[in-house]
Amino acid sequence: MARIRVIAGHAKGRKLHMVPGLDVRPIGDRVKESLFNIIGANIREARFLDLFAGTGSVGIEALSRGAARVVFIDENRRAIETIRKNLEHTKLQEDADVEQRDAFQFLRHKPTMAPFDYIYVAPPQYKGMWLRGIRAVDDNLAWLNPDAWVIAQIDPDEYKEMDLRFLVEFDKRRYGNTLLVFFEWPGM
Repeated sequence: MARIRVIAGHAKGRKLHMVPGLDVRPIGDRVKESLFNIIGANIREARFLDLFAGTGSVGIEALSRGAARVVFIDENRRAIETIRKNLEHTKLQEDADVEQRDAFQFLRHKPTMAPFDYIYVAPPQYKGMWLRGIRAVDDNLAWLNPDAWVIAQIDPDEYKEMDLRFLVEFDKRRYGNTLLVFFEWPGM
């Protein structure tokens, strides 16, 4: 697999390290570029939560494009080490928090930090974890700012419509074997 890189912004062109010995599925350049084209200028000064962060590629792209703060969550020690290495390499560590934690446990608790404008959910495939992640946010809306988006990155074969109490799916985009599913809370 080709190395992943930062596409735009302050760290444009920097190559990122992969997580050694871990089967992660980093987002491809085309999908990442499309994601940030959809988000657009709203990423500037946004707070971004990168769940199941893996290499940190998505959160690092958000920082490179001007996000105010990104929190990276992954339970794997090697992933956490890789994220820290990638943040240092891109010189974006000042506006980042990296936590080795279970994402579901993290979302269950009352937030001890400011809410987010974007929550990115990209768990391991074919385990139904993306559904659990979206439901966990739906069960604890204190993690969201008004007009926040929750975005899931999944394989298209994993997609299922889901009944949620508050979040509503408003878009989905397919890029080859990657599907991005977008949710918001209309009541906000």
